[in-house]
Amino acid sequence: MRLRDVELADLETFWRQEQDEEATRRSQFAPREHDRFMDHWATKVLGEPSVFVQAVTVDGELAGSVVAWWQEGRRYLGYWLGREFWGRGVGTRALELFLEREKARPLYADPFIGNTASVKLLERHGFTREGSVFYDQTECVLLMLR
Repeated sequence: MRLRDVELADLETFWRQEQDEEATRRSQFAPREHDRFMDHWATKVLGEPSVFVQAVTVDGELAGSVVAWWQEGRRYLGYWLGREFWGRGVGTRALELFLEREKARPLYADPFIGNTASVKLLERHGFTREGSVFYDQTECVLLMLR
């Protein structure tokens, strides 16, 4: 498992991963239509100098991404892995490597409260629960790494 810079060709895979029904159910994140997704990545991820994003690869195959960005004065962390990489330790190793490179602290994450696997993964990496946040009617756990 490795991290590397994101390439434009990676975006099609990332978009397909976001369309996975089980992934969107667990994350409570509504998948975006193709053009909106590509515009978001071009302008707000790859086009924003303060965003740090890495592609996750397993044996050379693109598995997903890990990203950190600024939002309302806080540095946030997010990640997305294709379903075929779940439960294989890929997320654990990817976060370990990413957190060695991303030095900003505190670092926040806000997974959907029902995504217990994601909450546990973040807690194993030292994130602690700070409370809850709501996006529309969706409750998320606010976690912080000091």
